[in-house]
Amino acid sequence: MRDQTGREIDYMRISITDRCNLRCKYCMPDGIQCMPRWEILSLEELEAIAVCAADLGIRKIKVTGGEPLVRRDCPQLVRMLKNVPGIEKVTLTTNGVLLEQYLGELLNAGLDAVNISLDTLDPGLYETITGADALDKVLGIISRADRLPIPVKVNAVSIDFDNWKDGKERDKNGWRAMAALAEQYPVDVRFIEMMPIGYGKQFQGIDHRTLLLQLKEMYPDLETDHEVHGFGPAVYYKSQRFKGSIGLISAIHGKFCSSCNRVRLTAQGYLKNCLCYEDGVDLKQVLREEISRPEKESHFIWPEGLDVRDEGLQSRLRTVMEKTILKKPMAHCFETPGRITESHNMSSIGG
Repeated sequence: MRDQTGREIDYMRISITDRCNLRCKYCMPDGIQCMPRWEILSLEELEAIAVCAADLGIRKIKVTGGEPLVRRDCPQLVRMLKNVPGIEKVTLTTNGVLLEQYLGELLNAGLDAVNISLDTLDPGLYETITGADALDKVLGIISRADRLPIPVKVNAVSIDFDNWKDGKERDKNGWRAMAALAEQYPVDVRFIEMMPIGYGKQFQGIDHRTLLLQLKEMYPDLETDHEVHGFGPAVYYKSQRFKGSIGLISAIHGKFCSSCNRVRLTAQGYLKNCLCYEDGVDLKQVLREEISRPEKESHFIWPEGLDVRDEGLQSRLRTVMEKTILKKPMAHCFETPGRITESHNMSSIGG
């Protein structure tokens, strides 16, 4: 499917929970309120949306959160998504803390790749950022990247720790240590510019134009890597010293809206066509039409006997999804914060 500007939309990021086992200060700090369980989509609802999305031309799905692995049925969902005709790739973004526990199930389910979110290699700063002493668990997985049957990427938000009061000047120029992971392991290390959304607005990010110059000083032979690494907007670079590569996702200082191919689904079922704006459609209303919320708090239970491929249901989903995707904005406005209409935190939108 193409949107109103002619861009082909073939990639959907699906958040399956707004909960997380970490409390990163720029995303989901202590005290944040999570949605009631009833508001979170069931596996069947997610499958029904994926079936419709595939019919509309979505070919790649990224499973996100919150932290998707706090939802114990995540591997089951991966298997369900892989079985949807038309879906070619299903990948996962995780903080890595629970990845060792679920890795076997995820691989058996057919997971195609994994992205691990990690902003620093400094143990003290990691605990300050996340509220947890879990860095060793995450590094344990990364260190095994050459023995895993799927590609591994490491996502680091480009936070300016030098000017962060909670950083206490630890990890000065810590991006250098993060970049060096590409020397040690066959992983793509991707630096992501901080999005001025939710709690992220309180943190100063690193300008990727400056970061690229510094990377070139660190690796004089650094050159653009034209090999396809996935289906996102990262620009990749390679050096003879690398076993992997370095990627820059520069939404602010390297705007890539003209080639944007993605839409997002929140864990509550809201289909967003751009991270910057609140525009979208509530698919949960379509999925739960004429279904009353129970008095007792509980998970939503899919109606017995209802097929996720039911023609009537799929027709209703297609009508609203097609209309929303078609209206995808031409570009975001992160460079002019006063025009941003998205007011939710990233944990509730989906990373």
